[in-house]
Amino acid sequence: MSIPRRRFLQLAAGAAMLPTSAHLAHAQAYPSRTITMVVPVPAGGALDTNARLVASGMSAALGQTVVIENVTGAAGSTGTGRIARAAPDGYSILYGANVTHVLNPAVLNLNYDVVADFEPIALIGDTPWLFAVKNDLPVKNLRELIAWLKANPDKGSFGTAGQGSPSHIGGVLFQQVTGTKFQFIPYRGTAPVIPDLVSGQIDMAILDPITSLPQHRAGKIRILAVMGKKRGNGSQDIPLGDESGAPGVYTEPWQGMWAPKATPKDVIAKLNGAVVSALTDPAIRKKFADQSYELTPRQNLTPEYLAKFHKEEMDRWFPIIKAAGIKGG
Repeated sequence: MSIPRRRFLQLAAGAAMLPTSAHLAHAQAYPSRTITMVVPVPAGGALDTNARLVASGMSAALGQTVVIENVTGAAGSTGTGRIARAAPDGYSILYGANVTHVLNPAVLNLNYDVVADFEPIALIGDTPWLFAVKNDLPVKNLRELIAWLKANPDKGSFGTAGQGSPSHIGGVLFQQVTGTKFQFIPYRGTAPVIPDLVSGQIDMAILDPITSLPQHRAGKIRILAVMGKKRGNGSQDIPLGDESGAPGVYTEPWQGMWAPKATPKDVIAKLNGAVVSALTDPAIRKKFADQSYELTPRQNLTPEYLAKFHKEEMDRWFPIIKAAGIKGG
């Protein structure tokens, strides 16, 4: 018995509206291949080191490898821009930070929007950075450094991770609060600053604990102060900048993860779940703690919290950077 034409057309239309088996398989199978996590700075620094810890935990949770790709340049905006333009399928994600999503949009002319072009995944955590000097600089503490800088205006050299980076912003604020003047020397990330500080090519820098504490403990550089509201693991015996003549000069970079805009919500949920799994792993947590890193509390490991936190940080730092007159190079 044949189906009436009208009924046949209704059935055909209904079938066309159903998800195809390919679509269903994609939704159910994600991830079915390797995921690339772009780190927009050179290997060896805090961002790269922590990204590799998170990637290892995510790989275990997802059952697929999460590989790191260091895409450097333009203070992190080259790699960040790549993810802004990547396919929103969950296979290209960004391990970024306040420099990529707060400082860069404040000082650079970007060809992407750090809010509109990304989907938040999770806020990883933060850490106070440390003010370090070369060994043969004739100062014993931060107050003596401030006095030396005032007695030698524009003679000191300060290494930064690039124009508009956390270390650069921290240095500018340090100058404003202490009334000192010195020369900024930009590098392509934090890690390359260390060799020149150890060798005495530059006088000072504000550095992450991951790269600077081992050099300090080995006697190759000297750390004078913690540039944060509180000390991190491993720096309990180091004075705060607040106590040493640089009140309110806080350099406490945070790290987070994003996917391209329009990445499906179920994919974001899987990525977020993998981050949560990584950051609740005791071995990974210990490695973060060993590097003076404070992880985001479990209840705040949500995409919604990162979106809220990100907006608050932009509202906080944009006026400070504008008032300081900091522009991208």
